[in-house]
Amino acid sequence: MKTVKVVTIGGGSSYTPELVEGMILRSKELPISEWWFVDIPEGQEKLEIVVALAQRMVTKAGLDWTIKATLDRQEALRDADFVTSQFRVGGLGARYLDETIPLSHGVLGKETNGAGGIFKAFRTIEAYKPIVDDMKRLCPDAWLINFTNPAGMVTEALINRLGWAKTIGLCNIPIGQHKAAAKTLGLRDSDITLRHVGLNHFHFHEVWDKKGHNRTDEVIERFYGDLKAEDPDVVKNITDLDYPISFLRSLHLLPCDYHRYYFVEKEMLADAIQQYQEGHVRSAVVKKVEKELFDRYKDPNLKEKPKRLEQRGGAYYSDIACQIIVAIYNDTHQELTVSTVNHGVIPFLPENCVVEVSSLITSQGALPLATPKVPEFVKGYLQQRKQMELVTVEAAMSGDYHTALQAFMLNPLIPHGNQTESLLQEMLMAHRDYLPQFAASISRLDVE
Repeated sequence: MKTVKVVTIGGGSSYTPELVEGMILRSKELPISEWWFVDIPEGQEKLEIVVALAQRMVTKAGLDWTIKATLDRQEALRDADFVTSQFRVGGLGARYLDETIPLSHGVLGKETNGAGGIFKAFRTIEAYKPIVDDMKRLCPDAWLINFTNPAGMVTEALINRLGWAKTIGLCNIPIGQHKAAAKTLGLRDSDITLRHVGLNHFHFHEVWDKKGHNRTDEVIERFYGDLKAEDPDVVKNITDLDYPISFLRSLHLLPCDYHRYYFVEKEMLADAIQQYQEGHVRSAVVKKVEKELFDRYKDPNLKEKPKRLEQRGGAYYSDIACQIIVAIYNDTHQELTVSTVNHGVIPFLPENCVVEVSSLITSQGALPLATPKVPEFVKGYLQQRKQMELVTVEAAMSGDYHTALQAFMLNPLIPHGNQTESLLQEMLMAHRDYLPQFAASISRLDVE
């Protein structure tokens, strides 16, 4: 049996212990021989701490995997079979800017939505350019499992602009939705199926049970309507404000947690501004949690993923990555919701664009499944959002200022007017160290 070499870009991430735990649990399904963890010089200390914990976890499990920590990406990538990515360009400092600069303009600031999401895409896609160049030379047959946000736009760029077809993007939201729906229906996870249609952080879904009954409307009532008993589990970085129930009933589809920013926009913006004024933006919260996590990771007696990691947000990200890798390696046809090429399953979006849909994971990658029928409202929103993503990716690739401005104008969370361009310019200047593709535009702003 051929053994497997895995490489993790952003190995010093606080998520890494969950990834290691997931692989250990599946060690009989995936014969790993080498696992390389890569980071940049600024992340060396965290990398060494995390990889030392990974080695202790692997040793405790009685596995003979070779574990390596390195700052040399090219050395790590040579002959890799699977590459996972979980890096954050500019660290939490950049996330803080993504959140607070828009909020200072009275505009929503989030790391994957609005202006913050666009700029995170700009930085991440630029960072991926040399990584993909290295992979084309050193591991041309490797699968790339991307959970670097914004996952949808980044996966779009990887597949359709940077030319890495063997890419699957993932998010933890769908698995959380699955668990919440099963819980509220009093069923096991295996007793229901979710059918997703849409884009990363902007999808809708139906819930079906194993008897072939569509339970979507019932789940809507149990989460948000007349049968509501308790609040559904919400992503940790999103305030749990109620959706307008009559609106959800009209769709006969369940929303993504991130839809609150669009469908309860005024209230969510007011809440975000209040948190900002009180000094409670999400990046500051995460920074505190990460410090506590790394203090735990340093303990030489710690040999397992600490429970505290679940408070970091993004629970299940790493576990889904493990599921995808095992499914590809063993051609299991496991059903998961991922970001992959549309192939026409959402007929009103471009055939080759990247969408987030229920798929079968095979040795060929993700095979998208037929999607639920959606009302015209959903079609319109998804078409606008996809065009915004495509324009954002074009701006990230080209570094063209006016294309970036068009992306801002297409984003429904960014108001139109004089502040649109002033916000864009302020964010370009703030992130200039990580945006070499925009160097000419930033130089002109310096002169002005």
